[in-house]
Amino acid sequence: MLPTNDTVSRRQFHQTAIATASAAVIGVASSQTVSIATAAPTTNLVRTNKVKFCLNTSTIHGEVVPIVEQVAIAKKAGYDAIEFWLRDINKYTSEGGTLPDLKKRIVDAGLTVESSIAFANWIVDDEEVRKKGLEQARKDMDTVTAIGGIRIAAPPAGATKKEDGAINLDQAGERYRALLEVGKAAGCIAQLEVWGFSKNLSKLSEVLYVAAAAQHPDACVLPDIYHLYKGGSSFHDLNLLSGRRIHVFHMNDYPDISKDKISDADRVYPGDGIAPVSKILSTVFDSGFDGVLSIELFNKTYWQQDPNLVAAKGLASMKLAVSQAK
Repeated sequence: MLPTNDTVSRRQFHQTAIATASAAVIGVASSQTVSIATAAPTTNLVRTNKVKFCLNTSTIHGEVVPIVEQVAIAKKAGYDAIEFWLRDINKYTSEGGTLPDLKKRIVDAGLTVESSIAFANWIVDDEEVRKKGLEQARKDMDTVTAIGGIRIAAPPAGATKKEDGAINLDQAGERYRALLEVGKAAGCIAQLEVWGFSKNLSKLSEVLYVAAAAQHPDACVLPDIYHLYKGGSSFHDLNLLSGRRIHVFHMNDYPDISKDKISDADRVYPGDGIAPVSKILSTVFDSGFDGVLSIELFNKTYWQQDPNLVAAKGLASMKLAVSQAK
C-alpha cells in the first residue's frame, strides 16, 4: 500500500505540529504549543474540550520508568488522566510504596485514573482457572479503586493462542457478565477489549456480540486503532457502537505493514502512520462518544528517547487528530 499525497501532507503537518510540542518540553516557544489545540474550527474545539486526554504508561516504557515518575511526566506534559499497568502498581507497593500515597500524588498532579491494564483469566474454558481469574480481577479492581480509579481493561487473557481453542461467544458473554458483577461489587467497570492478535475477541464483531450477550448495564468496549487493524475489523463498524458504550479509546497509528506481520512495537504516534485516525474519531464522536482518548504505544525507538518528550508528542498528536476530525 503506497501512501497518497493526502497521507503524506497529513503526516508532514502532524510532524511539524508535534515538533512544536517537543520544543515546549525543553522550554522553547511554549505559546506555540497552545495553538496545536486551538487552531481548529470552533466546532472541533467543542469536541476537544469534551474528551479527556490520557497517557497509557506503556508509551513511555512504564515497565522501566518508576510509577512516581510516570505521574510527574503525565502532569508535566499536560494530560488530564493516566492509565497505569497493574504490574507497575504492584512493583511500587512491593518496594514499600503505599496506595494512599500514590493516590495523593495523582490527585496533587491534577490527574484522574480513567483506566488500568491487567490480565486476569476471566474468559478461559477451564473453570478452576477462570475462578482464580475472577479472584485476581477482584484484587486488581480493589487496587485500582484504592488509587481513585474507576475502570480496568478486560482483554481475553489466557485465550489468545491457537491451542487455546475458540471460545463459544454466548459462554464468553456469560463470563463477561460474571466479571462485570465482580466490578459492580468493587466499584470498577471492566471494559471488554479487542485484541487483534488473539484467537478470541480479535474482531470488533466478536466483542460487540459478547458485550450484548452479557446482558449487563455496565457492558462496554475498549477499542484500539492498532488492534482493529491487526484483527481485520473495519473501522466503519464503529458506526454500530453507541459512543456511550466506549469509555476509553486507545489511540495510536501504524505504518504500512501487513496485518500478519505488524506487531505492537510498530505502533506510532497518531498521524504518523496510514490509519484514518481523524475519520475514526469523527465516527466515534458522531456516535456520542465524549470519554477518554488514551495513547498506548510500545515503540522501542520512543522508549530510547526522553519520556517527557514522548509524552508531550503523544498528547500533541491526539489533540491534532481531534482538531482534524470532521
